[in-house]
Amino acid sequence: QVQLQESGGGSVEAGGSLRLSCTVSGRTARDYCMGWFRQAPGKEREGVAGIHTAVGAKFYHDSVKGRFTISRGNAKNTLTLQMNNLEPEDTAMYYCAADSGSVSSWFWSGYPYNYKDQGTQVTVTK
Repeated sequence: QVQLQESGGGSVEAGGSLRLSCTVSGRTARDYCMGWFRQAPGKEREGVAGIHTAVGAKFYHDSVKGRFTISRGNAKNTLTLQMNNLEPEDTAMYYCAADSGSVSSWFWSGYPYNYKDQGTQVTVTK
């Protein structure tokens, strides 16, 4: 069983920045992905960014490349998502997640991630 605890989020004007943090605990597979997905009202969930633990590769949704940065703490069980130059289209509930699937599956629309937390709201106003 994997537990995820997220902090951060909030409301900001367009062009502003926010940071999300996530602590992962419990038993995890040696080879898995962890990161964030988001879901806006009336839309399918979509993968935002992640890290593959076995190789350390980072991956991003095209819409956030160059604006969002995911990083892993020295303790290896903490994640941070730095979100810069936020846009109103980024408004959604953001969930920290962990999954044993592939990097490509992370971005499948509506993908059922193995583990996720309760989520935190990110609101970007014009």
